[in-house]
Amino acid sequence: MRASYTRRSIVTFALCAAAACAFAPRGAAAEDLLDQYSATDRFRSGTPRAFTITPDGGEVLFLRSADGRSRTLDLWAYDTRTKRERVVLTASQLLAGGQERLSKEEWARQQRLRSSARGIASFELSRDGSRLLVPLSGRLFVLERASGAVRELSTGRTGAQDARFSPDGAFVGLVRDGSLCVIDLATGAERVLAARESAHVTWGPPDFIAQEEMHRYEGWWWSPDSRAIAVQRTDESMVERMRIADPSDPVATPLDFAYPRPGRANADVRLAIVSVAGGAPRFVEWDRAKYPYLCTVRWQMGGPLALLVMDRAQKNEALLACDATTGATRTLLTEHDDVWINLAQSAPRFVEKRGFLWIAERDDSGPQLELRAADGTLVRRLTPWGLRVQSIVAVDEKLAVAYVSATTDAVESHVYAVSLTGHGEMQRIGDEPGSDELVVRPGARVRVHVVRPVTGAVAHRIEDARGKVIGEVKSNAEPLPYTPNVSWERVTPDSLAAVIVRPRDFDRMKRYPVVDWAYAGPHSNRVVHRADGYVLEQYLADQGFIVVAVDGHGTPGRTRSFERAIRGNLIGPALADHQAAILELCRLHPEMDFERVGVTGWSFGGYFAVLALERSGSLYKAGVAGAPVVDWRDYDTFYTERYLGFPDADSGAYQVSSALTSACFLKNPLLVVHGTADDNVYFFHTLKLADALNRAGMNWDFLPLPGQAHSVIEAVQVQRVYSRMAEYFRQHLGAPGDGAPPQP
Repeated sequence: MRASYTRRSIVTFALCAAAACAFAPRGAAAEDLLDQYSATDRFRSGTPRAFTITPDGGEVLFLRSADGRSRTLDLWAYDTRTKRERVVLTASQLLAGGQERLSKEEWARQQRLRSSARGIASFELSRDGSRLLVPLSGRLFVLERASGAVRELSTGRTGAQDARFSPDGAFVGLVRDGSLCVIDLATGAERVLAARESAHVTWGPPDFIAQEEMHRYEGWWWSPDSRAIAVQRTDESMVERMRIADPSDPVATPLDFAYPRPGRANADVRLAIVSVAGGAPRFVEWDRAKYPYLCTVRWQMGGPLALLVMDRAQKNEALLACDATTGATRTLLTEHDDVWINLAQSAPRFVEKRGFLWIAERDDSGPQLELRAADGTLVRRLTPWGLRVQSIVAVDEKLAVAYVSATTDAVESHVYAVSLTGHGEMQRIGDEPGSDELVVRPGARVRVHVVRPVTGAVAHRIEDARGKVIGEVKSNAEPLPYTPNVSWERVTPDSLAAVIVRPRDFDRMKRYPVVDWAYAGPHSNRVVHRADGYVLEQYLADQGFIVVAVDGHGTPGRTRSFERAIRGNLIGPALADHQAAILELCRLHPEMDFERVGVTGWSFGGYFAVLALERSGSLYKAGVAGAPVVDWRDYDTFYTERYLGFPDADSGAYQVSSALTSACFLKNPLLVVHGTADDNVYFFHTLKLADALNRAGMNWDFLPLPGQAHSVIEAVQVQRVYSRMAEYFRQHLGAPGDGAPPQP
């Protein structure tokens, strides 16, 4: 389950925004905001993204839609010398007026990426910078940057996925219908290197678990010399199949996906090496019975073919180096955690003549960056205690500097330059509060610094190597309609991070109903120092609510023990934290009416909302739950088994974490919203909840969304969800009241 379902998910926003409509001013103003929000893709359309720097630093390539109302991305270039932008390619040019079509595989991939973009959604620059590879609608186009000439590669009837240049630029590798292929760019000839074996045995695509939970979206990797490819073979014949039928179109053929549930069979994943010249695949050998999960693969200049493998319990992992000529492996290092191991997908990162960089988490100091020798032995720890490293951004080997994304406090994330030699001070890139990102190309004279301040617009700065601003890439996004009235606090117990969003016309002599806008699950922080992350919370607040969010135990960015407190019970610690925080906030701020508290969320937040109404006694008076996980036996293996173990051996953990076991305790109003085409939290979760509530004689409300997936993106559906939810909160929480507020 991915964190992107939380604050930045359309319908998660909708859950609270809907309540906002309950007290929205009658007339055009409220509808205008809803129209703007849905039409601008959450105010993201027109924002530049996917920055790539050319080898000489002369241009910065990026994707951006033409305006704030279009989701169709085009390819742009920023000239760092003239400081001018130009359009490189548009989707309409490439398709010559044709319509974009997504295959089932591309649709599923976009669901894993949480992407609603259309047009040129990705591109690749060849290593020498001379060519661009642009996939679009299953077709492949190559642009020669010097001449501007574009040619289409033959991709056959089934189209191409996950296409990439070889390091030497002579070939393009791709996956077509479960087979790994290469195209010789000089001749245009295509060869199949590893052919699909059957309906359920493929070569090249990553499996569901790799994409959804490991954040690994690749299933094949070029060798540095372009002569071979390491490729994933996936056998899903033993994995259960989930089918999504459209109830509104019963004659349509259901979509069919392999979906592994806890305690049941996973995909059988192997890794093999194939020669570009042809020949039989050579399998990589490791103890797959002990380490069935293939988490990460690296084949970088200066290092061996390396693979990170993990046991199914996710308490042990091994980093292996492979002899590409024989397939034999040797162990570089192993890690163990008594509770679970967090997967850092950006590690290892091999550094020529220095070994490799590794992210290790062994105590409450948080994940640290380490330099390891080529044989895996520890050379030195590179980051200090208290700086929690999230990912490796880039490495400049000439300068002996690594750039990492890290945090000292979960509410902010910044980029730091870390010396690989152990000499010199660690340096933070930028000094503004908020968060930032950095795009670096070693050897180029420029970098891209994306700055997200606490208030104000996001800046996409072009800087020189020393950080001096030399230009800025324009954003076409529509401006936010207001700056949210946000305050951040720490509340007892455990100094929990909380955010409060009050009405802009806040009256301290009134008591306001409170909405706990929750995610409450792993991998995500709802409380961040970024005001524009709370646009719809402010919209809700302006209609007569005080909106709060809390990051309790289980959320990342604090200590190891704080995060791992949820092992064996996914609801207890989170619910206790939210209840304590809400009561403490109401005590500190009497304008918050503790007798009228609502709860809402999407995905894990929807799960939390259901359980909050079932188990919190009288605190929560109403709730709206979007796409809730109801029984963790029905979610996927990698996510669920990490926190709850295996259903047979740890049945108690599944029982205590299930919404079905306490359905009979639901007392206050609950509205459940769920898309019928959800391929992450399948629609039958809500149907199982419906059965449990109905059998227990409980009253509840239900809003199905025909044809919508986990992230609801259709504008009309989004607006209708807002309206329905708004009425629900209006009915059950009411309006602000006058008079001196009582003490809880």
